[in-house]
Amino acid sequence: MANVISTKIPATSLTASSNTATLQRPERKPDWLKVRLPSGQQSSEVFKNIKEHGLHTICQSGNCPNQAECWGEGTATLMILGNVCTRSCRFCNVVTGKPQDVDILEPRRVAESVKQMGLKHVVITSVDRDDLVDGGSSVWMATVKMIRRLNPGITMETLIPDFQGKRDQLDKIVRANPEVVSHNLETVERLSREVRVQARYDRSLEVLDYLKQSGIRRTKSGVMLGLGETEAEILETMNDLRAVDCDVLTLGQYLQPTKKHLPVADFITPDTFDRYKRIGLDKGFKFVESGPLVRSSYHAERHVV
Repeated sequence: MANVISTKIPATSLTASSNTATLQRPERKPDWLKVRLPSGQQSSEVFKNIKEHGLHTICQSGNCPNQAECWGEGTATLMILGNVCTRSCRFCNVVTGKPQDVDILEPRRVAESVKQMGLKHVVITSVDRDDLVDGGSSVWMATVKMIRRLNPGITMETLIPDFQGKRDQLDKIVRANPEVVSHNLETVERLSREVRVQARYDRSLEVLDYLKQSGIRRTKSGVMLGLGETEAEILETMNDLRAVDCDVLTLGQYLQPTKKHLPVADFITPDTFDRYKRIGLDKGFKFVESGPLVRSSYHAERHVV
């Protein structure tokens, strides 16, 4: 399997009973969610490379449980535009605050790091930069172009924010034309306002629809389970994504980063994740990554073809 730079998180709780939410305390974290810390030579090389180039990864900022697996294979998801986000989503461990000024040299540093690691596929994500006039879209476009310039033949996934739905900003992603463009719904419609305070469920669907209508060949989205959603809501979310011709779906277990974040309502069993995968494929998704430890960019290299 080719090396891939890939990712983005989550225990007491919010559950749904009809249209009301009640607090419950779930059982302690089950054995299938226990993971090991990054270790080994390859993992050390990835960390060294990231540190030397002054880069950020969602693997670290988001406390991703797959660091051991991905870093051990020489993979990671690089995060551009700093590591301070202008939004305060209640599931996310990335710091919220006033970001630093844009670093115009970042696109080259990212591209050089990708080259040094010898990657064949790379996933790039970013914090939300609502403080910038163009939402950071110019840096996004410059980063994609520089990666391609220094890494001929590489394939790429961009895991983008919603850019507040502004089409002139989305158009820069379209012009850069990465092989896969991903934007996460994160949760079902009923819970979206509480989970993603400054985002909107319908706007995210509109972003995915606009990307596909503008010529992006493969679109992708991710949803966290265990926040109190019902099975009917999960299936409706799948339908909403297929209605905008979304190609790839990731489903993973929400894990509470700190006690300040939303609690876990319930732990979804591996068998249930497997069943959702079969349902998603039957609904027409080209790929469905579904499992307790799955995150947005898990096995991302598979989603290009």
